[in-house]
Amino acid sequence: MLHANNVKEALSSGFFGSYGGQYIPDALKNRLDSLTEAFVSAMADESFHSEYVRILEEYVGRPTALTECFNISRELGGARLFLKREDLAHGGAHKINNCVGQILLAKRMGAKRIIAETGAGMHGTASAMAAAMFGMECTIYMGELDIARQEPNVERMRALGTNVVSVTAGQRTLKEAVDAALTAYVEQPDTFYLLGSAVGPHPYPSMVREFQSIIGKEAKAQLLKREGKLPDYAIACVGGGSNAIGLFSGFLDDESVKLIGVEPSGKSLKLGDHAASLTLGKPGVLHGFMSYVLTDDNGEAALVHSISAGLDYPSVGPEHAFLKDSGRVQYELASDTEALEAFRALCHKEGIIPALESSHALAHAMKILPGLDKDKIVLVNLSGRGDKDFHSIPAEYKTPIRIDRD
Repeated sequence: MLHANNVKEALSSGFFGSYGGQYIPDALKNRLDSLTEAFVSAMADESFHSEYVRILEEYVGRPTALTECFNISRELGGARLFLKREDLAHGGAHKINNCVGQILLAKRMGAKRIIAETGAGMHGTASAMAAAMFGMECTIYMGELDIARQEPNVERMRALGTNVVSVTAGQRTLKEAVDAALTAYVEQPDTFYLLGSAVGPHPYPSMVREFQSIIGKEAKAQLLKREGKLPDYAIACVGGGSNAIGLFSGFLDDESVKLIGVEPSGKSLKLGDHAASLTLGKPGVLHGFMSYVLTDDNGEAALVHSISAGLDYPSVGPEHAFLKDSGRVQYELASDTEALEAFRALCHKEGIIPALESSHALAHAMKILPGLDKDKIVLVNLSGRGDKDFHSIPAEYKTPIRIDRD
């Protein structure tokens, strides 16, 4: 069965295979049914699509660039490395694509107030930008630990007029921020929950996928125009999975393109030291949907770790779970150290500062490049820029490489 049919089925059933669904309190059922109805209606409305595309072009700055990394490709001596430059989108990441789509949907539904969660702060920043543009009140829930390590983005959100709520429960990171946002959504019926990744109860995974699919569509068209061919590999980091599903959606039905998602193996493969949900987790329910989940001995969501604040989530979008089981996408690991090495390489060799999230995908690409023929193309989704991460990066990875001259 072609994957396009599975996507249509997911929109009507809420499931990608056995993953997805709505495991939610009764208080949310009617609201999510209304959201699904509004989304389906919007997708059939050409005026909605036209407004979305107009804002992407005039406000977000799409299409984003396709950049070939000549220096890294030459130094590693293998395939050609290309980057889809979502770091150049307004706000510095791919998150704005989804926020524009959902804010238009919120407006269509008559919402006045927005709530959202954020980990690395890029979705929070994009939500704040979109809310400001449409004159909506916005509240962002963010873990206390993430607030400390992503201070530049917190300052940006507040400058944009958004209220940032510090979440002090549990590990004080993304999972707890989602918990808090979902609680607020239940308790505040006049709000629109602008969920940032391809997770959560139906219809959010399908919605986020749709609004992020612009990444894959653009990358495919750009490579065909420039090279006259598709990439041999398309690689993206995977936390919740929105940037990856956005890239993969453009190539899922192109069997010649190998799709690789890269999860964070953190400090080690010991539970609590990583956030590799697909690689080391098992099927379960979290935050209202069925997918792979990392759990502790009590069956509760486990503590997780990644040096990148946007990847430390104990589950993953249900479509990724389906793609793993079907074998269409291969999921690999990159450690904190490997991500930092890739970060430094892109900075020093290409003059591009990548987000630590994206650096995981780059790390795997750099691992496979030397073993591929020179005519092969490896496409990496550079999902965001890395200036937000300077507080998290050890000094040795920010130190200039000494060049000895005669």
